[in-house]
Amino acid sequence: MNAAVKPISRFPVPELKDLPQDVREKILEVQEKAGFVPNVFLSLSHRPAEFRAFFAYHDALMLKEGGSLSKADREMIVTATSAKNQCLYCVVAHGALLRIYAKNPLVADQVAVNHLKADITPRQTAMLDFAIKVCLDSQAITDADYAALHGHGFDDEDIWDIAAITAFFGLSNRMANATSMRPNDEFYLMGRVPRK
Repeated sequence: MNAAVKPISRFPVPELKDLPQDVREKILEVQEKAGFVPNVFLSLSHRPAEFRAFFAYHDALMLKEGGSLSKADREMIVTATSAKNQCLYCVVAHGALLRIYAKNPLVADQVAVNHLKADITPRQTAMLDFAIKVCLDSQAITDADYAALHGHGFDDEDIWDIAAITAFFGLSNRMANATSMRPNDEFYLMGRVPRK
């Protein structure tokens, strides 16, 4: 089957005209900003109440003001942990955002494959070590994990953010995988060639 004709989700994707006004407005706002509608918005609009809850929590975590995590750090957490969960949609989409925010066309592929070999700072390595532990082995987190992060200048609120982003995208990864959510073609090239 030609990739261009594959559906973006196993579930029905409503027409924009059939969506509640607030959901439709959110999607159109994203389209205006990005130049296209990321498939996650269309896929999750299948259940408007859950769409609202999902994006409210997403925005609280990813658009948060304050704290020491940059937008690139936040996207790095999503990219690295989504790779551990084998979520194609989130690795591709958030990898694109990571490349843009970090102004680095290589970093997303590096952290998705092996953050320990990526060209990132020791602080970012510690951040991803913790995020991956939250992702894969959260019951084993101890005071030593907090101490390691404190040693790199993270405070407890930053640590909460790392854990919450990881946990939220664990849900996102699982829904994207279960619904066979396809990444938009536009994401693959975003941030690969630095702007002049």
